[in-house]
Amino acid sequence: MSSIKITLSELDTPVKVLFSGYLTTVAIGYLFALIQILFTHGMADGKVGLSIDDIVYSYYGNRSGTVLENKLSGSMKGKATEQETFKIIQWVRDGASQNEYVNAHVDKIIENKCVLCHNEAATSIPDFTEFSNLKELTTEDEGATFSSLTRVSHIHLFGISFIFMFVGLIFSFSTTASNYYKSIAIGMPYAFLIIDILSWWLTKLHPMFASLIMVAGGGMAVSFAFMWIVSIKEMWFMEKAWFCKAESSCKQRLKSLFKLSQKALQLIRLKALPKMIEMFKFLGSWIYNKMR
Repeated sequence: MSSIKITLSELDTPVKVLFSGYLTTVAIGYLFALIQILFTHGMADGKVGLSIDDIVYSYYGNRSGTVLENKLSGSMKGKATEQETFKIIQWVRDGASQNEYVNAHVDKIIENKCVLCHNEAATSIPDFTEFSNLKELTTEDEGATFSSLTRVSHIHLFGISFIFMFVGLIFSFSTTASNYYKSIAIGMPYAFLIIDILSWWLTKLHPMFASLIMVAGGGMAVSFAFMWIVSIKEMWFMEKAWFCKAESSCKQRLKSLFKLSQKALQLIRLKALPKMIEMFKFLGSWIYNKMR
């Protein structure tokens, strides 16, 4: 029994508009998510732009100081004057007592510069109208808590997997490559998503895993961009497959794509794989020592 195969270029215009509207909206959402990462994690080391240090400070923590000190020199830098920042840090290093909090007028600085955002209406950040919440931030900076990692992990796993399910479904109607390569492209973002979430927990245990977060995040972005571009291009900018307008041209380009993928896999095997093996060896040794 022969099956009828529907391709993106053959879809009716209303369906193309539906698919394109979804892909465009998700792409804009992805862009804002990247911007949000720059605001939440990108300033953790006090410098603009996302770096390994930002990842380490966000998940493992900057254990050379307290949470409040590191925030004032990182993501909250510039929210208060240098003199006000110095007074808050001095209060923290003197023991962060409640009496000194009032006597040194730190309470006025917090009220004028911080409570505007850090109030009882905020759900994802501490409420500084309660002294106990501020006091918690005067302890050593150990990065994200296990409770916050649990909450964010399940939200990301559920939400992002749904996004890639529909993006992958639309991409599955493309004719750019064979089913083998399409299957790899559709499966890659799920693999990178799991590695990304797992890397958060590993980085919480040791900062050496921070680079794995960058690799996984980049892999998800590349997978999304590839499926998005191919899907939009086939729906609106060509009548046939992306590079299969002629049979000979299709075979030649598929052969080139295969060679390129072989080189990429070889590069991963020679450079990335040994580093990942080293990371997991360290993790195994660390767990073993903890269980002794």
